[in-house]
Amino acid sequence: MENSRNKLLRTAFILSIITIVYNILEGGVSTALGYADETLALFGFGIDSFIEVMSGIGIAHMVIRLRNNGFEQNDRFETTALRITGTAFYLLALGLVSTIVVNTISGQKPETTFWGIVISAVSIVTMFFLMRVKLSTGIKLGSQAVISDAGCTKVCLYMSVILLVSSAVFELTGFAYIDAIGAAGLAYYSFTEGRECFEKAESAIPACTCCGGDGDHR
Repeated sequence: MENSRNKLLRTAFILSIITIVYNILEGGVSTALGYADETLALFGFGIDSFIEVMSGIGIAHMVIRLRNNGFEQNDRFETTALRITGTAFYLLALGLVSTIVVNTISGQKPETTFWGIVISAVSIVTMFFLMRVKLSTGIKLGSQAVISDAGCTKVCLYMSVILLVSSAVFELTGFAYIDAIGAAGLAYYSFTEGRECFEKAESAIPACTCCGGDGDHR
């Protein structure tokens, strides 16, 4: 039993490292291309990827503590990380909404959203895989933190779908405001993620530094 638990913890740790590395790469590429092509939705998606790195770091920290101590509990690190992550999500939502207003008034539109299609398609496949494996691992471990992290990855999947749809519609139709609509969708999820982070930081239940709204998976 102990050997099986250690294997599951090892899997959870590997998944957290994959999450960290992937989101750093995705965030760097998305923000750079989003800025170059003046694609607000892609740029906001890239910033969100960097926020998700915080979540991966929190899970890695939790797994290390579990392997060393053999039990799960909230600690000051997780509570602080939740609040930092929640604040980052709020700032992202505020920044996206502000830029949407400015771009709409000025009539600014992307040069192209081709890279948004490519990046979101890759992200959908990656996030779906991570979500399924994290959920399975969390259930077997009986860890609400890992299950909640799977919920966070599910939200990332939703954001990827929004980016894909908005990018594809712009490429097909040239509809100027679809980028702003896609960014508004990302802002909505960023706001709800931030709120979930602060709610978990204030609660007494075990929580990870990821803020998936579907974390209970009842």
